Amino acid sequence: MANESGGGDQKTGLAAKIAFLQRPDSYPGQPTAVEVKETHMSWVFLTGAHAYKLKKPVRQIFLDFSTIEARRLNCEREVALNRRLAPDVYLGILPLTVDMEGRLHLGGPGRPIDWLVQMRRLPAEQTLEHAIMTNQVQEADVRRVADRLAGFYRSAAHVHIGPREYRRRFEEDVRINRRELTRPLFRLPVEAVAELATAQLTFLATHGDLLEGRALAGKIVEGHGDLRPEHVYLGPQPVVMDCIEFNREFRIQDPADELAYLAMECDRLGAPLINDWIFGTYGDRTNDRVPQSLIDFYKCYRAYLRAKIAIWHLDEPEVRDTLKWTQRADDYLRLAREYSKRYA
Repeated sequence: MANESGGGDQKTGLAAKIAFLQRPDSYPGQPTAVEVKETHMSWVFLTGAHAYKLKKPVRQIFLDFSTIEARRLNCEREVALNRRLAPDVYLGILPLTVDMEGRLHLGGPGRPIDWLVQMRRLPAEQTLEHAIMTNQVQEADVRRVADRLAGFYRSAAHVHIGPREYRRRFEEDVRINRRELTRPLFRLPVEAVAELATAQLTFLATHGDLLEGRALAGKIVEGHGDLRPEHVYLGPQPVVMDCIEFNREFRIQDPADELAYLAMECDRLGAPLINDWIFGTYGDRTNDRVPQSLIDFYKCYRAYLRAKIAIWHLDEPEVRDTLKWTQRADDYLRLAREYSKRYA
C-alpha cells in the first residue's frame, strides 16, 4: 500500500486537514460538536445534520486514492452510484480549499487541496443492524427493503459474463482467501480454513452448473457490492447506502449473491428469519427462485471472504484491538462451516 502526506506543507498536509475537519467552526452553521469515525479508506466527520467523508490518500491493488484528482473522481463516482438506492442522502461533493493566507475552508475560496462527499446524516437507530441488535426487527420493514432491492436489480445494468468465467472467478477467489487466511501472522486454525476452501471448491466442481446457469440466464448485474445491515436504513422508503464505488468489478454480482451476503450478516447478528423474508419477497417480485443450495454456497463464500477482511486488520500498523478482529474472523469461519454442511 502506498500513500501520501496529503500534499502541501504543515498547514495543508493530511494531519492539518483532519484537525481542521474536527473543528465545529469549520462547518456551515457551526455545529456544537463533530464526531469522527475512521474506516479502512476514509474518515467520516459527523455534524448534527450532515456527514462529510474524506478519502484517505492510499493506493492498493484494488483502488487508488493517492492523488487529489483521483479522490475527486472517486467522490463524484460515490455520489452518482449511491444515488441509485439513496437518492436524497448523497448531496454532492465539496472542495477543501486553502486561501492565499494559508487558511483552510470547506467549500470556500482558494485552491482545492482535497475533496469530500457531503451526505445527509441519517439516525443510526434506523439501520437494520440496530433493529436486529435491539430485537425490534419487523417483517414488514425487511420485506420493504427486499422489495426495494428487487426493483433495483430489475433496473440495474446487466453485465455479460461467460458462464465458465463466472465460475472461475469464485474458484480463484476461494484460493486467494485461503492463502490469506492461512498466513502465520493471523494464527487462525489452518486445517479448518483449508477444509472450508475444499468444501467451496468441491461445490464449484460438482454444482458449478448452478453458477453457470445464473450467468447464462443474464442474472449478473452492476449492483451495490457491500450489502450489510449497517448500510440499510428502514422505513416507509428504505435507503441503502455505502455501495462500493472504487472498483466496478466488486459491484458485478448475482443479486442472489448480494442478498445472501445481507442474509449471512443478519445470521451473524442473530436474525436468521430475515433470510426467508428477503428471498421470499425477492422471488415474488422477480419470479427468480434461487435454489437453497446456491444461497448456502453464496453465504459460505461471503462468510469466508469476510473472515479474511476481518483478520486483515491485524496487518494495520496501529491495530487497536487484535482480539476483536480475531474473534470476528472466527465468527465468520464458524458461519462458513455451518453453511458448507448444508450444501455438502
